[in-house]
Amino acid sequence: MKKIILASNSPRRKELLAGLGYEFEVKVIPGIDESYPEGLPMEEIPQYISREKAAAYKVGADEVLLTADTVVVLGQEVLGKPTDAADASRMLHELSGQTHHVITGVCLTTADNQRCFSVTTEVTFKSLTDEEIDYYISHYQPFDKAGAYGIQEWIGYIGVTGIRGSYFNVMGLPVQRIYQELQGMA
Repeated sequence: MKKIILASNSPRRKELLAGLGYEFEVKVIPGIDESYPEGLPMEEIPQYISREKAAAYKVGADEVLLTADTVVVLGQEVLGKPTDAADASRMLHELSGQTHHVITGVCLTTADNQRCFSVTTEVTFKSLTDEEIDYYISHYQPFDKAGAYGIQEWIGYIGVTGIRGSYFNVMGLPVQRIYQELQGMA
């Protein structure tokens, strides 16, 4: 197995990748543009951004670079990371009582090959009260999370009424699929 490089500072992605039993190193190039072309189909956005992240790195002959990006899609709206508490509140109010999709795009890049894929999970929230939303934002500061929530945190405990697909994908890394792909690269 090649040396795995995780191009993410996300504590959740580090925890999930470590859970697979692989040794890896974290390398992050700050300031990579995470914008995407207008009109790009929503389901393609995270994979596009993951490819763009990968393009910023030079990958050694003995390395596999893992880049990922996660978005939340509600109807025809892409919910990225909130800019502040008001934006987080807006997102959580929109997700309240609704079913949405969490899409994570992943690229596994070697010096001579790249495998990119995306995984989609459907998540349903109960109707959240204003108090629940305010409590979550003030106590958990979900500003680094797509859709302004972490399923593994309090809001997931009290708010998620249904999930179809990979729970770990909602946390930010579809580890089962990554394991499968890495086994195919060995």
